[in-house]
Amino acid sequence: MSGEIRTLIYPVRNVEHTKSLLALALGAEPYVDTPYYVGFQSNGFEVGLDPNGHSHGMTGPVPFAEVADIKATYDRLIEGGADGVQEPKDVGQGKLVASVKDADGNMIGIMHTP
Repeated sequence: MSGEIRTLIYPVRNVEHTKSLLALALGAEPYVDTPYYVGFQSNGFEVGLDPNGHSHGMTGPVPFAEVADIKATYDRLIEGGADGVQEPKDVGQGKLVASVKDADGNMIGIMHTP
């Protein structure tokens, strides 16, 4: 499903606080709960908490689009005028993520799940 936004990641400083609020809002506990990422599933959509997001340039929630070829998509975004924030990187189990910023500083994330 190339191009479909299926994930929204929030940078958080107090992950425990935000995790408990999201659990209340979604009526579910996280399906993954690690020191570097907390993920919730809601009707096929993922809401994630990244305790290291601020140090990686995230200033607010970042939507991530699932793409078939992350390197080619990243390159097209850069060629289209985006500023690179994070080149494609494996974040575990073969899942690749990357991000760019538009001219207004808004972050756009892309990911590839094997």
